[in-house]
This record gives sequence, structure tokens and C-alpha cells, in this order.
Amino acid sequence: MSFLKTLRNRNVAVVGAGVTGNAMVDFLTSQGAIVQLFDERKVSPDVITEVTGELISKTSLVCVSPGWRTDHFFIEEFRKLNIEILSEIDLAWRVKQEIAPNQKWIGVTGTNGKTTTIQMVASIFKAAGINGSACGNVGDTVIAAVNSKQKFEVLALELSSFQIEWSNEARFEISCILNIADDHIDWHGSFDNYAKSKTKLLGMSKMALLNISDPEVIKYSASYSGKKIYFSLETPRLGELGLVENLLIDRAFNGSESAEAIGELKDIAPAVPHNVLNALAAGGLTRALGISPKMVQQGLNNFELDHHRLELVLDQSEIKWVNDSKATNPHAALAALLSQLSAIWIAGGLAKGADMDDLIKRGKNRFREIILIGKDKDAIKSALSKYSPETQVHEITSQNIGEDLMLEVVSLANSIAKSGDTVLLAPACASMDQFNSYSHRGDAFKSAISKLVAKNG
Repeated sequence: MSFLKTLRNRNVAVVGAGVTGNAMVDFLTSQGAIVQLFDERKVSPDVITEVTGELISKTSLVCVSPGWRTDHFFIEEFRKLNIEILSEIDLAWRVKQEIAPNQKWIGVTGTNGKTTTIQMVASIFKAAGINGSACGNVGDTVIAAVNSKQKFEVLALELSSFQIEWSNEARFEISCILNIADDHIDWHGSFDNYAKSKTKLLGMSKMALLNISDPEVIKYSASYSGKKIYFSLETPRLGELGLVENLLIDRAFNGSESAEAIGELKDIAPAVPHNVLNALAAGGLTRALGISPKMVQQGLNNFELDHHRLELVLDQSEIKWVNDSKATNPHAALAALLSQLSAIWIAGGLAKGADMDDLIKRGKNRFREIILIGKDKDAIKSALSKYSPETQVHEITSQNIGEDLMLEVVSLANSIAKSGDTVLLAPACASMDQFNSYSHRGDAFKSAISKLVAKNG
């Protein structure tokens, strides 16, 4: 029987009242379902009896937003009654199978670089005249993209570990794992669980595109039995994408043993190592769909990096001010540090259980002084005491938050920065202890620079 037809007059619970939850409500309501929306702030153990009586007994389908833990007590109540639970990804897949059976899906996950890679893919789609959309953890929700009037030929999904953990039914033409490093350990419980949630995506994919230079990617994808394509910054062997001098080379999708250029380093801005890896991944994903090398290069050349990703805010008096507020974990912050030679590094926030040792060990030659903010700054201080005890550390101990905090930070940075330095906001932590979001944090940084530094140039 048609899944869509089963939704009419069906009692459906949507768990999570964020962007994804509301998108599911809109779709389900449009199909005639009787929808009850629940937000975590309104569901707690002291009301579970009421909830059980009024909602669970009438519900025959649950659609859950990805941020909810799989072992949440509310979810467990549904499981006890064997009520079907679907992620937004699997809901969208069922709908896609009926209304757009020829639509292809490709997926990208990783600790860092997902958004940039997916946006590069979207730029390549545009250059090639492909009717495709970037969605998932960026742009539209997947259910909105599937149900769009534009009738997309291809969806490129950016997928978080939460989304993958919840999903089982979707099938991808090719999926890419960019990297795996400490992040969201507080949610998953351990690094092993987190890494396995990432590589679970491969089990839903016809082909895997893997960063061969990332040992955790290789370790956790070892059991995947499908076709594997690799990418790195090294000279590519057959079945790989990589670099030959200043050329991005494909030796995997050209149908022969010859190599084809899909871009040049000058097409990538900025051409720092992690961004070149993102470009190679985007190139591999789109070459797998049959897009020509010429169109891949055109799309990469047209692409502009998103705000809050190595965003050059000001270059004045031989001091650069760079906003990488989206570096919300140690792996991303390390990539930002390694792209600089002498940083006044602004770091701290909510660490999400991540270990900071590797960040300091590998990045210690790239920062000159550090300004620490946020709730979990002690985690960074601890790593500094072990691996870079000589580094000058400045702690912001005031109770300021938001714009007022960043004015204090930028004022301090301006007083200690010297010619040749980069003042780098790459916090290695989430932002919600002192800001509304990473973008709020980055915007506050830029605003403070405008007020305190640029006007004095």
C-alpha cells in the first residue's frame, strides 16, 4: 500500500519543535495526518503519565528530529508499545520513493568540512546545469527538498552523526566521509560510538568516497564491502583523487587509467590543505554522477567560502583578523591554526566532551598568545599546561556575554597583536554558553573589529 495514503487521518507524533520538526509537521499535515508536535522542553518525566495517556496510546507513527538521544525516556515509551519510529531522513526517503523514484541521493558526513563540501557540490551542480539541491544539515530540510515543486534530479545531503544514527532506510549513490575526530562525545557516550555512527552511512551507500589520509576514516570503514574511492593531497593512484603539483587530479571516475584534471589550486579559495581536501571530495562526488571535469572545475572556481569559515575580516597594519567561528571542535580549530604562521588565538566555549590534547600538541607552533573564553576554557588550559606551558594565556573572567564579551576580547587582542600576526577566532568549542550560535559569535567578533580596530587604521 502507498505510504502516503497511510498518512491520511493517521495519528502521528513529531518529536522536536525545531526547524526539522516543523518541516515534518508541515508535510504530514499536508498529507492529512493528525499531527501532535512535542518539544523536549515540554516533555519531562513528571508529565510522562499524562503524555502516555493522551498521546502514546493513540499514536501509530513517530517522526523524530535528529537532536534527540536514541535512548531518551520519551522515545523509550514509544518503543515499549512497538510504535514505528522514523527519522526525518527515512521519512523523506519513503516519500521520495513514491513521488520522485528516479531522484538520486548523495551524502557527506565528517567531523568538519561537511557544509563547505556540500556547498561546493551545489556550485558544481549549478555550473553543470544539474537540477540539484544541497539539503539536510544545510539549506532546506530533506523532506522539504523531496517535496519541492522544483522536482530535483539529485539531492546532496549534509548529514550529522545524529541524523545518521537515527536513519536506516535511505540509499545513496555515493557517500563521502571527510574525517573523524572528537566531537559530540557528550551525546554519543564515546568516540567509538561517534565514529561508528559516521561510518554507518556507508552501509546505506552503493559506493564510498574516503579520505585516505585520515586514519580513523580508514579504520572505521574497513568492514565496508562496497566499492571504495579514496582522496588525499598526495599523488593519486588508480582509483583515487589527489594532487599533482598544482592540479586536482581524478584517477577514479574517468573510465580509464589516464588522469584528468578537475581543477587547479588557484580555483580554491583559500587553498589551505583542509579546503583543498573538501574540493577533492566535492569533485569525487560529482564525478560519480557523471559531471564532466570541466564543469567540476568551473563549479569550484565559482565557489565562495561561507561566512564564519576562515573569513578574512580585516587586513590592516600587517595584522590579519580571521573569523572561523564555525570551528566548534578541536579538529576544525587545528585546521584553522595550521593555515596560519603566528596566531593570537581566541578559543573556548562548550567543549562537548572533546579532548584538547591533540589540538595543542599539533598546533602549538602556530599560536603566539591565547585568549580564552567560555565555560570549558579549563579543558584548553589543561592541555596547554602539558604541551605548551610557555605560551602566554589571557583569560577573560568577566561575566560579559555576546557583543560585550567580544568587545573585551577584541580590545585585548588588538593590544597584543604585532606585525605578522593573525588574530584568529577558532574556538574549538560550541558557542551556546555565551552566544546564541556560532554565527552570533562570529558576527559579534566582526562587529567588535569594526568598532575598535578598523576605524583606527
